[in-house]
Amino acid sequence: MSAQPKHKYTLEEYLKLDADSEARLEYWDGEIFDMSGVDPDHDQIEGNLNFQLRLKLQGKPCRAYLANTRLKVPSLPPYRYGDLSALCGEPQYEKIGGVRTLVNPALIIEVLSESTEAYDRGAKFTHYKSIPSFCEYLMVSQYAPHVTHLVKQADGNWIHYEYNHLEATVKLASLDCELTLREIYENVAFDAPHPHLRSLE
Repeated sequence: MSAQPKHKYTLEEYLKLDADSEARLEYWDGEIFDMSGVDPDHDQIEGNLNFQLRLKLQGKPCRAYLANTRLKVPSLPPYRYGDLSALCGEPQYEKIGGVRTLVNPALIIEVLSESTEAYDRGAKFTHYKSIPSFCEYLMVSQYAPHVTHLVKQADGNWIHYEYNHLEATVKLASLDCELTLREIYENVAFDAPHPHLRSLE
């Protein structure tokens, strides 16, 4: 007996499903992936980042966005969802499938999980680079105090930084502010080193 073939969704079907759903649905090559539902530590870290960014951006012409904000990614249409994003200056939107999509994020943040880490570090970052305004990327582990920070230079190359201690400070060039790892990981407990990060100790 042959296996039942998977249904291949059209872009139009996806856009309707995503517009009608409370979940964060992403589209790739005819398949739809539900990006909703996260570990409590993942949720805490997202909340900490959102709170700290909004606090530090008060009085500045800057804005931070939550995970349900759609980001236009030219090389991976129609759009993606980052865990957080931010910019300084005037936000620009484009209607895609009837919904407003942010066109010009400067900073994108992904809180890494085991199921998405390879994608966030690899293909997703590659596609994010097709966003002309995108110039800063944070990848935050939920298993140990560990942040990867990538900053685009004037020549188009990216400088790579790693932070592994709660007292470390991440300087966000695109927003002209700083985050400490202690702020990022407030109320997150680490029972034991995660296997992926033991080599960093």
